[in-house]
Amino acid sequence: MMFPRQPIKLIDCDAHGLASGAELFVVEGDSAAQAVARIRNEKYQAVLPMQGKPMNAMKTSEKNIRKNPFFSALVEAIGTDMADAFVLSNCRYQRIVLLFDPDADGIHCGTLALMFFYRWMRPLLEASHITIIRPPMMEIIADQVDFPRLAYSEEEGQSISQELSLQKHSNIIKRRFRGLASFNVDTLLHCCVKPTTRNIFQLTTGDAESSIELMSMIGEDSASRHNPTDRVRLE
Repeated sequence: MMFPRQPIKLIDCDAHGLASGAELFVVEGDSAAQAVARIRNEKYQAVLPMQGKPMNAMKTSEKNIRKNPFFSALVEAIGTDMADAFVLSNCRYQRIVLLFDPDADGIHCGTLALMFFYRWMRPLLEASHITIIRPPMMEIIADQVDFPRLAYSEEEGQSISQELSLQKHSNIIKRRFRGLASFNVDTLLHCCVKPTTRNIFQLTTGDAESSIELMSMIGEDSASRHNPTDRVRLE
């Protein structure tokens, strides 16, 4: 099978196809892409950076989507085309992995990306090919603690700090991650990239519909503070 020409910013992998195990990480910006690319498995993990927040794909035309630099690069990378021209069997990856920064902008980007797939490439959602990584928000370090403790929310960070304090640890410091590029290599690999240890969740049409409903109720600016996949809790 001949696949489409690669987008310029795509950092591709060797394997391709729906049953290949190949996956495409969609991340925020070049710094995040470079951080993930340095530790990925080149055989089956590709990376595509998003430049800024994408447009709301529910509120624009197919023509505008195809002219949008990020969405056009994403469609080309995946290989299926979109809308009425979509062909699932042409998909170049077994999984699309959304991996965004653990902050409000990252949550908003994840929501907008999910809405794009729902509106223009819905068969990928229906066939369980769209996933999302939930990266940690911060690490907590303290005296006599060998490894940083990771927290995925403000509440969890506060709980860990209190636990360490009760255990008589001193110099307790919470360090918030400022994007994927601020993660140390081991944390990024373990929590986000390595398939056997990362925090990955399947996304569904129901997740997309919940996001659309949330945005319609409270507006995009407010929705950026709510993670549409928060109903999927870490074990």
